[in-house]
Amino acid sequence: MFTGHIHEVGAVTAVEPGRIEVSAPRTAATAPGSICLNGVGLSVTQAERAPGVLAAVLSPETRRRSTLDGIRPGTRVNVEAPLVLGDRVGGHLVQGNVDAVGKVVRVDDETTSRRLWIKPPERFIPMVVPKGQIAVDGVSLTVAEVSRDRFSVALLPVTLGSTTLADLSAGDRVNLEPDLVTRLAQRRPSDPGRAVAEAVAALPWSGRRSGARGVQEALAQLAAGGAVVVWDPDLEGEGDVVFAGAHLRPEAFVFLLTQACGHSTVPCAPEVLERLEIGPIPGPGDRHGTRQHVPVDLAAGTGTGVSAAERAATVRRLASPRAVPGDFLRPGHVFPLAARPGGLAERGGHTEATVALCVAAGLPPVGVCCEVMNPDGTMAKAADLEIAALRWGLPMVDVDDLRKYL
Repeated sequence: MFTGHIHEVGAVTAVEPGRIEVSAPRTAATAPGSICLNGVGLSVTQAERAPGVLAAVLSPETRRRSTLDGIRPGTRVNVEAPLVLGDRVGGHLVQGNVDAVGKVVRVDDETTSRRLWIKPPERFIPMVVPKGQIAVDGVSLTVAEVSRDRFSVALLPVTLGSTTLADLSAGDRVNLEPDLVTRLAQRRPSDPGRAVAEAVAALPWSGRRSGARGVQEALAQLAAGGAVVVWDPDLEGEGDVVFAGAHLRPEAFVFLLTQACGHSTVPCAPEVLERLEIGPIPGPGDRHGTRQHVPVDLAAGTGTGVSAAERAATVRRLASPRAVPGDFLRPGHVFPLAARPGGLAERGGHTEATVALCVAAGLPPVGVCCEVMNPDGTMAKAADLEIAALRWGLPMVDVDDLRKYL
């Protein structure tokens, strides 16, 4: 069993009938009995090998069912050693069983991140769940979108720098393995299939997350178009649901309005508001030092600006590097906030946390945050937020961890 967190990028040194050798010094030092190579689980042989080189069994059947059919000496590969008793599970269990080989059909660069569109075989599409997990060439990723015959995944800067996925271009083939929980749900004949898979896909990896791994899981969720719950125990004593602004969908605003139920605002890097000539609202501001700016609507809209679709379009335009001051009407129904120039180091609030998360996810420094309100009208505290995060299938992180690891 593996996690989809790559130990190192190795290099193929030899491919022989029934055998493959890979230079992977860090993994070889652990003397594993098996390895996951570009998402393919292989048994390590005990034959003599050079220091730092792993030799593994590569059967004709394995080659036929994966991209290892075209592997050559010199090829860079993702290498992971198996889990051992006591290891921390990072959120995605990978068996190393390739369920399908997909084709990269498009690569979109987004600031410092990247989005891959992958077309798998038709039979595989029901196994892909939006905001669920999937292993692409052995790398655990969050599914961003599922279209009719393809899906997309967002690649964070850390993923691009530590795996071979940065090497992929349109036309390349990749090994695919769905989330184990999703696979089990799909195989239950008494269940309707996809609805059950969507309900359970995120549960084991939602709720309170901590440390560097928890922050990375939150970033993956955000980059894929999902939401994150951010708990601020010190400044406000409240929790917010946070989305990135660059690809915000109307459904996200519906969720904030009907589930989070607080006041939705749009934290922005201060230079964004300065460039768009959106000035601050006069007055001393609130007691927490929130820098509120003039609310805006998208000038190209045709309605009142209040609908979820219009608000989402306004936010997306605020996040666009091509936006100009004339794109917005003032005042409007979307409420920008200016983050402090020093970010979380200067102020540990939800405004700064939202912008820091967007930047770390490789997206423009514009997001949306909304306080979580209990059904009785009181503000949700830590225990309430953990229950909500589990119910919604979202990761929950603390501002302190964001300050420490971003």
